[in-house]
Formats: sequence, C-alpha cells, structure tokens
Amino acid sequence: MSGEAPHIPVVGRPIEVKVDERGIERALRRLRRAIATEGVLREIRRRRHYEKPSIRRNRKVREAVRRRRRRGALGVKESE
Repeated sequence: MSGEAPHIPVVGRPIEVKVDERGIERALRRLRRAIATEGVLREIRRRRHYEKPSIRRNRKVREAVRRRRRRGALGVKESE
C-alpha cells in the first residue's frame, strides 16, 4: 500500500430518500428523520476520536442497560 488509509466497508444499506411532487423540503425532512432513526450522527460523533477498548466496553454495557430498561418500560419481553 502507498500510505493510504485502510478501506472500511460500509455496513448496512445506504439511506435513500426519493424526491416526489411534494418537493425537496419534504424530502429533506424525511432524510433528517431517517438519519436520526439510523443513528448515523451518533455514530459519526462517536468515531471522531479514538476510543480505548476499556471505554468501548463500558459504553456497550451502558447502552445494553439502557436498552433493557427501555424494553422493560415498554413492556416488551426479550425472545429466547
């Protein structure tokens, strides 16, 4: 390699919003909503700086606890 950054494959599908007769403003709103629900901005902010493995583990534990709490509040049972 000639000093270039390693290729990081994109996981998942690209976010796509079609512009129809309702106009570009409506499409932009739908795009922003899609980006928010996919968690793209959160992921970009998280990857701005290097994250030590110990901090990554702690974050994953916190996120799992948060998800479990949300599922409990919504009354959704986890499948086995």
